[in-house]
Order: sequence, then C-alpha cells, then structure tokens
Amino acid sequence: MKARRFNIVALLLLLSGLFFSCEKNPEEYTYDAWAPVYMNFEEFRQPLKAMPARGIQQSGKIYFKDNFIFINEVNKGIHIIDNTYPGSPEAVAFYDIPGNVDMAIRGNTLFADSYIDLVAIDISNLHSPQEISRMENAFPEVLPLPEDQSIPYAWDQIDRSKGVVVGWKKEKVTGYHYHGGWGWWGRNFATMDAASAENSAGIAGSMARFMLYDHYLYAIPQSYVLKTIDVSSPASMQQTDSIHTWREMETLFRYKENLFVGTTTGMVIYSLESPAKPEFVSEINHMNACDPVVVENDIAYVTLRSGNWCMNTTNQLDVIDISDITSPKLLKSYPMFNPHGLGIDNSILFICDGAAGLKVYDASNPLAIQSNLIAHFEDIDTFDVIPLGNILLLIGQDGLFQYDYSDPQNITLLSHIKVGS
Repeated sequence: MKARRFNIVALLLLLSGLFFSCEKNPEEYTYDAWAPVYMNFEEFRQPLKAMPARGIQQSGKIYFKDNFIFINEVNKGIHIIDNTYPGSPEAVAFYDIPGNVDMAIRGNTLFADSYIDLVAIDISNLHSPQEISRMENAFPEVLPLPEDQSIPYAWDQIDRSKGVVVGWKKEKVTGYHYHGGWGWWGRNFATMDAASAENSAGIAGSMARFMLYDHYLYAIPQSYVLKTIDVSSPASMQQTDSIHTWREMETLFRYKENLFVGTTTGMVIYSLESPAKPEFVSEINHMNACDPVVVENDIAYVTLRSGNWCMNTTNQLDVIDISDITSPKLLKSYPMFNPHGLGIDNSILFICDGAAGLKVYDASNPLAIQSNLIAHFEDIDTFDVIPLGNILLLIGQDGLFQYDYSDPQNITLLSHIKVGS
C-alpha cells in the first residue's frame, strides 16, 4: 500500500511538472549567449597545408615517433620537431589543420582530428605531407570551447548546413521561462604506452584521446562516446564500433590487451581481445574530477584534479591494484596540488602537478610514494609527459622541456623550446 501511494504521488508530481513546462504563454527573456561562428565546408575541407616551422603559441598534446616530436597547437595544427639530438631539437615544419586537438601515427600515416573530420596523412616526407583520405563527419559531436565557459551556448541554433562550427561570438539570445526553467540552455560538447613493433606506432602522452592498437584507432571525440575506427587501409577508414556511456570519458591508455579509460567519475577498463569491438571488463569509481591514467605491471596510477570542467576540489594521486583486472582496488591516495598528465617508467613516476611543476617519485613501493620524492622542478607550469627510457618529454604552458633521467638521482635538463618562440 505504501509503495502504491508513493507511486501515485510521484506520478502526480511528474504530471504537474509536465503541465507547467507546457505552459501556452511562456515569458520571453533576452540574455547573453555564445552563438556559432561557421567555416563553410569547401574552405574547411581544403587539403592539408605544410608550412615553415614557426613558434608555438599555445601548446597542446604531444606525440613521439621515430625521433620526431609532434606538438599540437590547439585548434590550429601540429608542430614537427626533429629530436635526433634531444639537447638541440630542431623545428621542421607546421601542419595547418583547423580544429586539431589529437593525433596518432601508425607507420608513415598520421591520423589527426580536424573538428568533425578524421584525416589520414602520408608523412613519409615530413616536408611534403599528402592527405590520403578524409573521413567526413567522423566526429559530428565535436564543438570547440568558448572563451568564457560560464555563459551558455546557443547550441540549438546551430545550423549544420552552414558549415563547421569553428568558434563562438557573444550575442543577445531570446529564450523562454517556464516556471523557473529556461526553454533551452547551452551545453558543452568539450571536446599510452609504446605500441607494439608490428603496429609501428608512436607514443602518446597520458592526456591523449586517440590511441592505436592493431589496425584500429580508438577515439574519444566527445565525452560520452568511445569510437573504434578500422584504419588498416588509411584510404578507406571505417567505424566498427561506438560505445556510449553515462560517464564523461577523457583519456585513453593501452596496456597489453586492455584499454584504460580515464573518466570524471572513475577508471573504466575494456578488453581489446577483439579489437574491432572493445568489451567492458571492470570499473572503479572516484569523486568527480578530471583523471588521466597510466599503467605499469599490476598498478594503475590515476591523477584527479579540480578545474572548470572537473567540478570538484579534489587534487590527488590514486594508486590502484589491477592484478585482478576484473576487480580493481584502490590501494592508496596521495594529496597533490593540481595534477594533470603523468608517466611511469620502470617504477619512476613522473607527475605534472600543474603550476606546482614536475614531480618525480620512486614508485617501487606503491604504499610509500609520497615519502620517496626524487626530484621537484618547481618553476614550470606542466601539462603532460612522455617517458622514453632515459629521456623525458614534458609539455606545458612554458613550452617543451626535455630531461635526462638515466640517473634518477641526478635528473638534468637537456633543452627547452619556449611557447611564443
């Protein structure tokens, strides 16, 4: 009887909500919102342009392949750096790729996002790249971020026939008020380890949303979607799977035949035993926070941080036991300042602790990491790292740094390419 009464009350509340929200004469309101700025499709889909090397103005993600470093310039393209001599890296070229954020390389093929498209590029000649193919609308969910994220999007005013959305402009927009709720609000579509020899793939940082395995590219084009794309023939890329989840997915990391997905609410593990269609294995939850993940042996290392999109004040390192891949267990948490990307190499743990700099730990004892700080480089604002076995690549707001960690007790700076240089 009590259960029935509860259901009736719930139904009445639901109906009343529907009644009010369907009011015939809603009150109009005018307010500031971000309205879309378009680039027409003909201009957007012009072939890739290779340009002379230029200074990095806003560094993004990094990738390493065959002694070359690839650095994303957020929404602009990719810088190519010859790193044959880490002490004196040399800028080679800049690839103009509108809307680029992520990348991955297999053999001589660079896969790069360009707003809503996925582009396959032949880089066998780095100075003269050739577009192999373009998978149009591979990522239709993608929209760029506005300058001020506190102002709503006029997202339902987007007209896809006008072209690709490349930015936002502030405009006065009319909405409707239904007893305390707007008719519509803006919403946000925000947009590794060393791969095996047979893949001939490169190495991505922990903040990557692209990851290669076998003949497949795994991509997080939008927070709630994980896509699998067959890239065995770059000239005819095909999507083979799409996983939708309630979690906000952020980063990808592969370890052996498992894909580790960092989300704002926990770490999720998928099996790549059938690489065309990843299968859910297990998950572990944490408080809402941004969280890249790296793995070595039976331990996963996850950084949680606060921030605009992370919606929490949590800043910590979580150490997780994955010896039983079907049942991950939290071993210990360590407080941090504002950790971003991280890397692990032979129990040497590198953490980009945001404006607090680069921290290097001996993680051989996962239960005593914080008491085993090896080095702390404080004067840099850090974003992500790639450990390469003696050489560490670090990207941040201050540019690209390279360190020699062949002697962990005497880590030395080899070179620095400044942002804006």
